[in-house]
Amino acid sequence: MHTVILPASCTRTAAQALLPELVAAMSHGPFAIDGSAVSQVGQAVLQLLVSARRSGEGATIAPSAALLDAAMLAGLAGELFDEVTA
Repeated sequence: MHTVILPASCTRTAAQALLPELVAAMSHGPFAIDGSAVSQVGQAVLQLLVSARRSGEGATIAPSAALLDAAMLAGLAGELFDEVTA
């Protein structure tokens, strides 16, 4: 299974850089997203992650505490992660 690794700072610029990699990963079947190093995340990356979960066979996402917190604040934790521990 292919794994896409998110950078520590997931800004709009990072979202633009990640898009081609995520599209390529989706074309090869199920894939994982490693967000364990994320310390900052913006809305653009959250939207990209929702799209990755809903597209194709759906990605599994391993979040950092910062990514999980941002998703929870945006009301997206249940959408993005298989298991949510609050």
